[in-house]
Amino acid sequence: MEDILKVEYLDKDYPSFSLKNVSFAVKPGQIMGFIGRNGAGKTTTLKSIMNLIHYQNGKITAFGKDMTENELENKQRIGFALSELNYYPNKTIRQIMNVTKRFYKNFDEKKFEEVSKLFDLNLDKKLEELSSGMKVKYSVAVALSHKAELLILDEPTSGLDPVSRDEVLDIFREIVKNGDRAILFSTHITSDLDKCASGITYIHDGSIIYTGTKKDFVKSYLFVKDKTKNKKLENEYIASKELEDHIEGLIDVSKKGVFEKAGIKPVEPDLEQIMVYLERSKSNESFTL
Repeated sequence: MEDILKVEYLDKDYPSFSLKNVSFAVKPGQIMGFIGRNGAGKTTTLKSIMNLIHYQNGKITAFGKDMTENELENKQRIGFALSELNYYPNKTIRQIMNVTKRFYKNFDEKKFEEVSKLFDLNLDKKLEELSSGMKVKYSVAVALSHKAELLILDEPTSGLDPVSRDEVLDIFREIVKNGDRAILFSTHITSDLDKCASGITYIHDGSIIYTGTKKDFVKSYLFVKDKTKNKKLENEYIASKELEDHIEGLIDVSKKGVFEKAGIKPVEPDLEQIMVYLERSKSNESFTL
């Protein structure tokens, strides 16, 4: 299956930060979660894909075509939204839509109105009057109305209440279910990815440390909660912390037998546990109060 988006060896240098050899791909039918700490390079990568910032090296291909050489054509097929809509705050959604539709040759105004009704999106409300959840739904409504095949979204669920987040994730699953569209979205809310993502791309300090299926990523690790506080096992953890009544941490799946021999049963971690302890291991965080 041909990749709908392919990023290869992307480099971008700033005075205090760099993207280094960033490579990953998104396939049709996939929801790819793009995770990492704030400042790890998620937004810089997404802006580079959309050619909104200049990058030093690398190649970005969408729909089998070079993104730089075919930018206008490819962008007709992409729905893109940064984390917060903040342009024309005093204009109504209908007014903004009437400007936006001019940029897309396939824009279907009737479809936009149908999707907006489905999303309970009031077109006569000003942008500044919309909740964060409604702004996300507006971005998705625009993407669906110009028949976008790839959605690239930066922190789309940030700031949403649990009900709105669940609604947005349902929309994402519906978008990709036929297998001809895909979504790449950055987030630090890993529980959202537990619910909807099929793929994970994990960036740390400007470098990709994993890209692949969520299933394989989760199966690489186990979570341990040791109520015996066995100090002999402290070097077997990827990272751990000692709490009042137990030690908990992340281990490589290959260490399972070591802990089972000590009478400790590791369990499958969730994405948040993996990310928290991988970040602790890489930053060697310690706190002294």
